[in-house]
Amino acid sequence: MRDKDFLKKLYFEMLRIRMVEEKLTEWCNADLIKAPVHLSIGQEAVAVGVMAALRPQDKIVSTHRCHGHYLAKGGNLKKMMAEILGKATGCCKGKGGTMHLFDDEAGHVVSAPLVGASISFAVGVALSAKMKGEDKIVVAFFGDGAVEEGIFWESVNFAAVHHLPVLFVCENNLYATHIHIRDRQPSEEIASRVKPHNIHARRIADANNILTVIDVAASMVNLVRKNQPCFIEACTYRLREHWGVGEDWHLGYRSREEGEKWLAKCPFKQLQKVFNEESIPRLEIDEMEKLIKQEIDEAVEFAFKSPPPSLEDLLSEVGGDK
Repeated sequence: MRDKDFLKKLYFEMLRIRMVEEKLTEWCNADLIKAPVHLSIGQEAVAVGVMAALRPQDKIVSTHRCHGHYLAKGGNLKKMMAEILGKATGCCKGKGGTMHLFDDEAGHVVSAPLVGASISFAVGVALSAKMKGEDKIVVAFFGDGAVEEGIFWESVNFAAVHHLPVLFVCENNLYATHIHIRDRQPSEEIASRVKPHNIHARRIADANNILTVIDVAASMVNLVRKNQPCFIEACTYRLREHWGVGEDWHLGYRSREEGEKWLAKCPFKQLQKVFNEESIPRLEIDEMEKLIKQEIDEAVEFAFKSPPPSLEDLLSEVGGDK
């Protein structure tokens, strides 16, 4: 017998991410967002599953595809929506936008859109935590394309040598922009290439199954808390274009048939099967949707009513003399 309240919480967190990004889709279509938007629609189970294994004091570092990580770690939705609209009440005072989210209170250190940057940032935070004797671990999220950057292998080596409390989570969605992993790397499997660095590495072939993600993440997190760095290759799939809100099957770099196979493994469909097994009624999902819609509506109202940044704030947090 599974904990029904826990299962419902997982579904709620994934649904919240999906519904928020669907709202961002509306904003993009209305030309309200003046920056490239990278959606994680289809990949929600990774963010929510990994975060379920963490403690509040643990830290994460995200990437350009950051909305799901930010929300799953407890980021403030009102501040996120205001940030995306470039408002002063945003989590970065309107100066970061959709790819630069920050919420230290929630443990979301930063979103770093530069490919591979999240990895070295997380290793640095983990080194700091170990030197200070802090009871926390750090998670670096990144895509399969980042594995081709030298900073990944340098960071893995440094973490292994210094026994840092860092968990590397590679969201392998098969594509770096528009190029399949088989055309970029010697193997579609990444985890086996990390193990020789004395890093505990696991590959989740279907990371759209949130219960599997939680099981693997929990076992890895236990090791990381003992200063044994770990690596998770979470195989998943984005259902929207690399950046933007539409479908891009017409571009020809991937097939609709491939997408349909992953759509059949949708995180929501898989958890819904568990709901059916546990006799959790559809009515409870409907109630979740109502609660999330209300929260989104309130966040949207907050964002639109918020003022833009002032000229005085233009150089704040930049550093140096003003």
